[in-house]
Parts: sequence; structure tokens; C-alpha cells
Amino acid sequence: MEIIRATKTAHQAAAYYVRIQAMARKHHIPLDVEFDQHDTPETKYIVAVDDFLPVATCRLYPLDKDKIMLGRIVVLPEYRHQGLGSLVVREAEKWAKELGYKTAVLESRENKIPFYEQIGYSADLSQKIVGDTFTCYRMEKSL
Repeated sequence: MEIIRATKTAHQAAAYYVRIQAMARKHHIPLDVEFDQHDTPETKYIVAVDDFLPVATCRLYPLDKDKIMLGRIVVLPEYRHQGLGSLVVREAEKWAKELGYKTAVLESRENKIPFYEQIGYSADLSQKIVGDTFTCYRMEKSL
């Protein structure tokens, strides 16, 4: 398994592939909802690759000078429960810290909160975010 910081168009396409297969397809999310204003050529992505197949991803973009948003954290269904979600999040956090960010922020579906708590995130249950496809809660972690 290789963890890649997506700095090439092909790597970004790999991140998109995982999102289309695991989210858009599974949850019937229209592509113009899954891919939003935060998906740009400048957006940073982490991609886990098994041999040649992209299997997990995480998107990073700045919120302000100190905080970075980690989002669209996705693992293909057949690769879940193997620690890949943790791997891509840890690599995203490492990259964010290298870039000078102090805090990682994410929005988690309620059923995923325990996963993120296990890797050091704290939930603010008063910050409920009702989106187009899921209801989420804001979580943060100091880097």
C-alpha cells in the first residue's frame, strides 16, 4: 500500500475515482454535489493506492491561516476496516502541519464520530451541519 500526496493531475483523478465509486455511486450523490467549490487544481489530496488501484482518499483545504479542513475522507467498501482511513488522515495531518496549520477540522457523520475520536478529534455536538446528503458534526484536533 502506498500513500501519495496528490501533486499531479493523475493523483487528483485517483482521489476523484475513489469518491465517485464509494460516495457518489453508493449514496446516489450527483457529481455536482460531490465535487464542490473546494475541488480545484490547487486543492490538496491524499490517496492510498493498492498496487495501481486508488482505494482511499482525503481532501485538504485552508479555512484560515491556522485551520485546515480535512474532508471527503473515503475508503472503497472492500478496503474498509484495514486502517486506511486512519492512514490517509494521519498523512493529511502531517502535510497540514508541515504547511504551518495548527488545527485540523473535519465534519463527521454521527456514526463516524467514534472513529475520529479514536484518532484524537473532539466533537462539538452543538455544531450540527445539515448538508445536501448527510447531517454532520464539526470535529477538531490540534496538530
